[in-house]
This record gives sequence, C-alpha cells and structure tokens, in this order.
Amino acid sequence: MSKQEWIDIAVEALGKAYVPYSKFPVGACLVTKEGKTYQGINIENASYGLTNCAERTAIFKAVSEGEKAFSHLVVAGHTPEPISPCGACRQVMAEFCDPAMPVTLVGDNGVTKEMTVEELLPYTFTDKDL
Repeated sequence: MSKQEWIDIAVEALGKAYVPYSKFPVGACLVTKEGKTYQGINIENASYGLTNCAERTAIFKAVSEGEKAFSHLVVAGHTPEPISPCGACRQVMAEFCDPAMPVTLVGDNGVTKEMTVEELLPYTFTDKDL
C-alpha cells in the first residue's frame, strides 16, 4: 500500500469516530512492518477522562493482536493545519514505536506534515528511565 492509501484509511475513519460530546473526530491508520494496517478512531465517554484517542485505539488494537513492529502512523482530523497528537498519544507512540518512525499528520483539504515519533516527543521517558 502507498502512503496515500494509509491517509485514505485514516480519513475514512473520521466517519466512524464516536464523538457525541466534542464533535471532534480523529482517525488513524497504523502500519506494521509487514504492511498490515490497523484503523483507529477516537471514542468518547460521558466521563471525559475515559475517552480514548484514535492513535491509541489503533496502537492498542495492533498490540492486542500480537503486533509490536510498526513502520508508519497516519493521524487525520478536521483541522485547518495538520492535526497535532495529544501528549498521552505521543507517550504511547514512544512506548511502542521506534523514535525514527514517520508519523504523517493530516488536516482538512489534504494538508499534511510528516514528523518522527522523536520529533513529536523529544527527551522521551522510556523503560531506560526506570
């Protein structure tokens, strides 16, 4: 699959997001090193602290199925500029993804920005800090 196909999967996920409170859908597409894709959506809860972001949904789905080697993550939102992942998602990315792994951020009208996990979360807290 191409990067554009991964972007399409993340954008398509926007329509599946469960966002009755914020009305702010986010979609994600996580790609394994073998090319398998995992789609994620944000899932809200009336108890806001129990809400889960699209990035974490995709990562947790993949890890729950035994995947641990990832090559790319795409995150899409209805934002004028490329969407920015929250801090919790950045920390989860740092736990499960190589620091050099590319992350493509997508906003409305196809505007994109590509960064690495390390660029999204420099000076990361990892298992080496325990």
